[in-house]
Amino acid sequence: MVGSSGVVEHGTSRTARWLRARRIRIALAIAAVEGILVALLHDVSRWTVLGLAAVFIFVWFAGGRESRFATIRQLSWIAAASQALAVIAVVLAFILAWTAFIVVAIFAVIAVFYLITDRR
Repeated sequence: MVGSSGVVEHGTSRTARWLRARRIRIALAIAAVEGILVALLHDVSRWTVLGLAAVFIFVWFAGGRESRFATIRQLSWIAAASQALAVIAVVLAFILAWTAFIVVAIFAVIAVFYLITDRR
């Protein structure tokens, strides 16, 4: 079959090729688990996620993406991407939490208005 054989990147290991093929799924899984941990555990705060993201994204920019070892490039990409996704999840949760508070406050104001204006 034409096109069914995979092209092996020169200078990469089997582990690096395996990680590259699955890096988006791995990053999404790590971000999902981290988001759940932040939601459930009070020891892991939003600031922890932001700090980890800063560290891992810095590591990727500082040397991970230029590493001569393909496995290190893939691992640093996965770490940086998963932390960036976790930050997005934390920010969305923060926004949605505030949105929920605002909606509840609006409903409370409407309820108070109806209770005060009720003439029965």
